[in-house]
Amino acid sequence: METYLSGDVQQDVSKEVEEIQNAMGSGIDVSFDCVGYNKTMSTALNATRSGGKVCLIGLAQSEMTAPITPAAAREVDIIGIFRYRNTWPLCIELLRTGKIDVKPLITHRFGFSQKEVEDAFETSAGRGNAIKVMFNL
Repeated sequence: METYLSGDVQQDVSKEVEEIQNAMGSGIDVSFDCVGYNKTMSTALNATRSGGKVCLIGLAQSEMTAPITPAAAREVDIIGIFRYRNTWPLCIELLRTGKIDVKPLITHRFGFSQKEVEDAFETSAGRGNAIKVMFNL
């Protein structure tokens, strides 16, 4: 049940599912996949109890392969969350009142010269431990 094909690679998630179910004592009522890869979605679908819910928050790929048929047979609801419309009013209020400071999240700033733009993209791609890369206007 916990084995599925992803492209040409067969992946077994039974160990992860067993560890999760043992830790929780049973199937999970609601699972959150915040990574969005085939293996993590498959693990969430298989670890969730019959009638439970799987929330797909991280969507890293445009197409994924997962064991939908067993999840559907167990009547597991799959909920996709891409936009966070209910959190925006609270976030805006926290920023407006100064209760949170997001300035430390901006780790790199760049200008618009050809070299700076190239450096910004390289930094965003993983060099320099970037959190948020900004261009100065």
